[in-house]
Amino acid sequence: TLFRSWHVLEHVPKPEELIVKLKLLLKKDGLIFVAVPNHQSYDAKYFKSYWAAYDVPRHFWHFDQNNMELLLFNYGFKLLQKMPMKLDAYYVSLLSAKYKNNGRQNLFVAIKAFIKGFQSNQKAKKSMNYSSLIYIAKHA
Repeated sequence: TLFRSWHVLEHVPKPEELIVKLKLLLKKDGLIFVAVPNHQSYDAKYFKSYWAAYDVPRHFWHFDQNNMELLLFNYGFKLLQKMPMKLDAYYVSLLSAKYKNNGRQNLFVAIKAFIKGFQSNQKAKKSMNYSSLIYIAKHA
């Protein structure tokens, strides 16, 4: 069995309940793929309160590598791999720059945002703190 949750967990009021339900539905050794924004990314730190992935009030939760791994572990999953969603840094940086500029976007703002997305991905090569991460875990 395989389940994927692409940018869903941060929208759920009680993410642990969703994780428990997924585990109950999974067969032994079944896999889940969970993608969530990472509030420890460079673009999050750069844009601060304007970071689009905070997306208040639609995002109830903001994950980082530690609390995401702990959530999976605490509910009986074994983390197999983490993968970056590198394109998210560009998209989130474009939206964040627009928010930071009162909803206005022009070529200069877009280019600067693209550069921030690129920088975020470059800085994340060492720390794995990409703008969004995919966690691949199996039913333990």
